[in-house]
Amino acid sequence: MSAAAPFQVMPRPFLKWAGGKSKLIEQYQPYFPQQFTTYYEPFLGGGAIFFYLAQQHPALQAVLTDINPELINTYCCVRDRVEELISILEDHQLEHSKNDREYYYSVRSRFYQTDIERAARFIYLNKTCYNGLYRENSKGAFNVPIGRYKNPQICQPDLLRSASSVLAKAEIKVRKFDAVLDDSPSSEDFVYFDPPYYPIGATSNFTAYSRENFKESEQVKLRDIFAQLARRRVKLMLSNSHCDFIEKLYSDELAFPGGCLPKLLEISANRGINSNACKRGKIREFLISYL
Repeated sequence: MSAAAPFQVMPRPFLKWAGGKSKLIEQYQPYFPQQFTTYYEPFLGGGAIFFYLAQQHPALQAVLTDINPELINTYCCVRDRVEELISILEDHQLEHSKNDREYYYSVRSRFYQTDIERAARFIYLNKTCYNGLYRENSKGAFNVPIGRYKNPQICQPDLLRSASSVLAKAEIKVRKFDAVLDDSPSSEDFVYFDPPYYPIGATSNFTAYSRENFKESEQVKLRDIFAQLARRRVKLMLSNSHCDFIEKLYSDELAFPGGCLPKLLEISANRGINSNACKRGKIREFLISYL
């Protein structure tokens, strides 16, 4: 009898990410374009949409960017040096199992010199910190406390190898979101924006995953870029808060002349992070589509 084929892990996010889209893909799926040449994601984060599309389009060409240099370094190391990364993560897994709290704060406070060590540190902290948050202080130091996990999956070799295989075809780099215009996407391309959401209450004002806040003026700038791409007939989707401010931005006919007005679709999402446990649960979000 021949040996059974090894279990294949499908590519999916290898990081926890606040606001990640894995649980929303079923609602997004009807709105994804069926055909496109190149996929652009200027706010990469956990990359759930990219990994889903990579499953659906095996020859997917992608340009993946983010302002966070540590995040982008980690993606590059998963793409280019996955076996080295796995080896270091196995060491982190072992040391964490001996004294989790002491080891966590030791790694958090330490500055690592090489790209591969920094990437392993990023994944280790992501898997063991509170709620997978990424937050920096004014000096750029990661400052999220340790989470409450009994056996965190710090090293997932099969998942990392699977992610590496689909990232092999991707261009990955540190860039601000407005640089997507430099690539001159065409009507044959698809751009998905997942910016820090516009805050809709005093307890929902976490709009930064680096030292730079994503202010209201940045939301307006993003809308203008979305409108410029729409005028080029680029295929577009964007996620954001369900609120009057966002609705007005993307319903402004002056910003979207010539039949370029996008559709504002309502999505039901789970709020998993809130200081008040009573305010966690189902909320509405906008999925803004121009296809």
